[in-house]
Amino acid sequence: MRLDKLLAHSGYGSRKDVKQLLKSARVVVNDTKVSSGKVHVDPEQDKIYVNDERVEYEEFVYFLLHKPAGVISATEDMRDQTVVDLLTEADQLRSPFPVGRLDKDTEGLLLLTNDGKLAHQLLTPKNDIGKTYYAKINQPVTEADRVAFKKGVVLDDGYQTKPAELVILKSDSISEIELTITEGKFHQVKRMFEAVGKRVIYLKRIAMEEWTLEPTLAKGKYRRLTEAEINYLQQLK
Repeated sequence: MRLDKLLAHSGYGSRKDVKQLLKSARVVVNDTKVSSGKVHVDPEQDKIYVNDERVEYEEFVYFLLHKPAGVISATEDMRDQTVVDLLTEADQLRSPFPVGRLDKDTEGLLLLTNDGKLAHQLLTPKNDIGKTYYAKINQPVTEADRVAFKKGVVLDDGYQTKPAELVILKSDSISEIELTITEGKFHQVKRMFEAVGKRVIYLKRIAMEEWTLEPTLAKGKYRRLTEAEINYLQQLK
């Protein structure tokens, strides 16, 4: 990897900033001052220092975001704010992208990474990765709905969903439920309730696989995954 690319990806600014950094003789590779960004380095083998501080290079980044409503699950958009826009400039450097998507009006847990192989493993239906949602429904949700979801319901395009676990928290004129699904069809939760004649009026993803949305993580905020969480992810590859 080129040295200037590694430094830019490690949070030392734009290519222009890095070029200036190199010119000022503040970059050392294996005890030798380096002024050219074209030099190729191996972040696993070479010892790289900037201002006498060791550069710790991360190939992949992993973030857990509390997505607010009104923000779209994309890397860029001409009109709307994206989930990537919620990251700091330094955390955007390695081009993270959302793992799957939440609808614009849906809140909740969303993972972002630049690890494409891992994202595929989390999204493929054959791995049965559970995603749990809290929702408010516009009328009473019944035991018959729970049984129907357990079998799988037929959506408006004729597709029959995989079995889903519906927990009824409150059955009233405005019901509250939790629903766990293992696939991610377009607007799936909303369409599943439409299949039984009901409408979702509020939706929030509260869990995915082993991750739950911590109450302390405010809307629009995010955190890096811990080393233990990343090690767990690596087992999914």
